[in-house]
Amino acid sequence: MTNPLASLLDRLTGQFAKIRLTELGVAVSGGSDSLGLLVLLSDWAARDGPKPRAVTVDHGLRPEAVSEAEHVAGICRQLGISHDVLSWSGWDGTGNLPDEARKARYGLIADWAQTRGLKQVAVAHTLNDQAETFLMRLAREAGVDGLAAMASTWRHGEIEFRRPLLDVSRNELRAVLRARGIAWVDDPTNTDHAFERARARAALDTLAELGLTPRTLCNVAGHMSDVRTTLYWYVFLAARTHVTIDRGDILIDRKGFRTLPRDITRRLVQEVLKWIGGAVYPARGKAVDLMLESIRGGTGMTLQGCVLSVSPDTLRFTREMQAVAGLRVTTNEVWDGRWRMTGPWPTGAYVTCLGEAGLLECPNRAETGLPMATLTASPAIWRDGHLVAAPLAGLGNGWTATLTRDEDMFFAAILSH
Repeated sequence: MTNPLASLLDRLTGQFAKIRLTELGVAVSGGSDSLGLLVLLSDWAARDGPKPRAVTVDHGLRPEAVSEAEHVAGICRQLGISHDVLSWSGWDGTGNLPDEARKARYGLIADWAQTRGLKQVAVAHTLNDQAETFLMRLAREAGVDGLAAMASTWRHGEIEFRRPLLDVSRNELRAVLRARGIAWVDDPTNTDHAFERARARAALDTLAELGLTPRTLCNVAGHMSDVRTTLYWYVFLAARTHVTIDRGDILIDRKGFRTLPRDITRRLVQEVLKWIGGAVYPARGKAVDLMLESIRGGTGMTLQGCVLSVSPDTLRFTREMQAVAGLRVTTNEVWDGRWRMTGPWPTGAYVTCLGEAGLLECPNRAETGLPMATLTASPAIWRDGHLVAAPLAGLGNGWTATLTRDEDMFFAAILSH
């Protein structure tokens, strides 16, 4: 008879088969999913696996969170695992609370991992989470991308997050905890129908009677992932044929663009905007549809911190000056997430955008062949409010500007879906 725990552990370690780690971060909330993951990683470490290091984020939204973090700390002590608690106090009462908390959580964890020299962090998203997410997106009339299965890995800056339990159910993890005599915390928001995920979780019980079990929905999501992968392969081929990159701008052959299916053009535009603006998530479908209509009508548009200009032959996407007007870095820091400046740094020099006033101080700007929108949003060296250099605008003075997100990264990003 197969040992259920051994089977779970094999499924977990199989997700790390191609990498070698000595330490692995693990996010633990105190719920059954994350505690189950913690126990499995502890068992793996006892064999020959990486040493786990646990972290809990207190979002400061519920008074019980403090005791829940202490509960996790106690379990970690029993297992001989180091444990840290991170606090978030950034909620200002506006926006979507679950979304803001999620973004803050991963940002805090990524910073924590980097300061401790960790390369990867495991999170306990399960088969049930996949099914719940599928239902929520189905209710929003999502397309292929929205209904596709969760990615098993993703990056937040230098840190790779991994979901090694996407094929494991919540009940399987709870069985592990019961066998070890480990109690878990039930977050009251999981049953509070004011939250969308709680409603989706309740709906799954009813849908199971129709054969729509969490595993069934996850299988459908997996099929959607296969479709999405195929679609992005065609986006990649279209980009290779019709896209060129000019000093940080992306140019698309307008005639070739018109021959592409709408689903391909939408994804291509989303990838262009992400590459230029550095957004983590693609622009929303309705906004992109408006941009596609602008392209069809031959007019420009601004979206996600980028500017589209349309000429008879070319679609040109560049950074929006207003999106970078307040960005300022010193010495060798990367500016706007993609430009690194090299030159004879004088004391007190800094990098910010060239702007319209700075552009007037560049006598050779016309010789660059770049449009005004590109040049005003380009990086420039300033000191005491005076322009020192603007390499992309023809005012070098010993300075160069190099893209940290190059052409190869753009094409590779398309295939990373």
